[in-house]
Amino acid sequence: MKIQVQRVSKSFTADGRRTPALVDIDLDVADRELICLLGPSGCGKSTLLNIVAGFLEPTSGTILVDGRPVTGPGADRGVVFQEYVLFPWLTVQGNVEFGLTLKGVPADERRRIARRYLELVGLVQHAQKFPVQLSGGMKQRVAIARALANAPSIILMDEPFGALDAQTREILQEELGRIQRVEHKTILFVTHSIREAVYLADRVVVMTSAPGRIKQIFAIKLPETRDRFAPEFTQYESEITRVVKEEVAKVHE
Repeated sequence: MKIQVQRVSKSFTADGRRTPALVDIDLDVADRELICLLGPSGCGKSTLLNIVAGFLEPTSGTILVDGRPVTGPGADRGVVFQEYVLFPWLTVQGNVEFGLTLKGVPADERRRIARRYLELVGLVQHAQKFPVQLSGGMKQRVAIARALANAPSIILMDEPFGALDAQTREILQEELGRIQRVEHKTILFVTHSIREAVYLADRVVVMTSAPGRIKQIFAIKLPETRDRFAPEFTQYESEITRVVKEEVAKVHE
C-alpha cells in the first residue's frame, strides 16, 4: 500500500479541555489511487490530511508511506491548499520553479520541468505573468503545477476548488482527471462536495460527525471519463448523499 493509516486518533487541547478530532482511523490507499474524504464540517477531514502531510502529529496511531513512518513533511508528498499560497513577487514560472530552486536544480533543468507542467495545466502562455494578473482558477492551476514539478508520488489536496465558482470548479475537476490519467499520482482529496467526490474518486471515504471516524467507504465503479448526468453517476450521488445527511443531522441534534 502507498499510504497506510493505522489506528490514528487526534485530540486537541484548549483552555485545559481535551477535544477528540479523530478516533481510530484505519485506511489503506493504493498506489495511483484517488481517494476523496467527505463528511460534515468539523469531522476531521483536513486534520487527517495534515497528519498524512506531516504537518500534525497523531495523538496515537501511525501513518506509513511506502512502509516508512511519517515523521514530518517530505518531498514525497505535495500539498495543494484551498488558498493558492503563491508568492506574489514571483512569476507563474518562478512559482512553479520555486521548490526546484530550493533543491539546487540547475536553471536549464528547472525551466524544462516548469514548462512541462505549465503545458500540462494549460498555462505556458501565462508563464511570465504574476499571480495578481491571474483568475482564481488559473492560480490553482499554478499551485497544482508547482506541486507536480517537485515529482512527489503523493498529492494531498485540501478542498482545492472550494473557493472557485461552479463553472470553473467543474473545469478544474476535468483537468485534474486528465492530469491524473497522465501522471498516475496517489491523491488524497478533501472535499465538501458529494458531486465532486463521485466525479473524481476511485473510492469515497465518508466520515462521521465529530469526532471523526470512518462511517462508510464507497468504491466508485465508473469509467475514467465520467458523465455527471449518467444514471449510474446519479445513483452513487444519491447513495452517498443519504449517508452524509445522516451525519449532518447529528451535528444539529
